[in-house]
This record gives sequence, C-alpha cells and structure tokens, in this order.
Amino acid sequence: MTHKMNLNPSPFENIRNGTKTIELRLYDEKRRKIKIGDTIIFTNNNSNDETLEVKVVGLHIFDSFEALYDKLPLLKCGYNEQTVQTAAPKDMEAYYSRERQQEYGVVGIEIGRL
Repeated sequence: MTHKMNLNPSPFENIRNGTKTIELRLYDEKRRKIKIGDTIIFTNNNSNDETLEVKVVGLHIFDSFEALYDKLPLLKCGYNEQTVQTAAPKDMEAYYSRERQQEYGVVGIEIGRL
C-alpha cells in the first residue's frame, strides 16, 4: 500500500540525505493503516512537485512522545549533534496537541530509501 504525507523542507531534506530515518507522527487513523513493507511518498510543503518515495521498515508505537523520546535514537528522528542536547518531547506539541497525543498515541515510522 502507498501512503502520502507532507513534510516541511528541513525534515524533507534530512530524509533525502539519509540523516533522518524515523518520522514521528501521531498514531491516528491514517497512520494505523501503515504496515511494514508499505511505501510512503513524502511531498515537500514548499514544492508540491518535490517528492521522496521511501519504504516502511519498522513501526515503533508508544503511548506518548515522552516514551518515544526515551527509547528511540533521536539522531535518527531529525535531530543533529547540536540540537539533540535540547531535544524534548514537548517539541512535538508544535504539531500535535497533548490531547490528541493522549487520544491516539504516537508512532516512529522507520523508513529506508527505495
């Protein structure tokens, strides 16, 4: 199955250059349909013509971003050596409210390039 998701330019580039291999998302109805082996087509929010096609190689499901941040390697989640020192689960509140996180849980979608 193929899924479509949008990404801001920075995470899009990090996936393209291979430094980001885990995409963090709310584990809502849309993400619950994702299975290992599926394909995701990411579209750059700044350029609808720019896409990346990746394969899902792992799913890491947690009750909260607190639990996810405690278990997953943040350097694979879009942080770098400079930003990982201040990485915090509340960073994800810019995208998903605490209420929605509590309602659905969260997922780290591990990806590989095709």
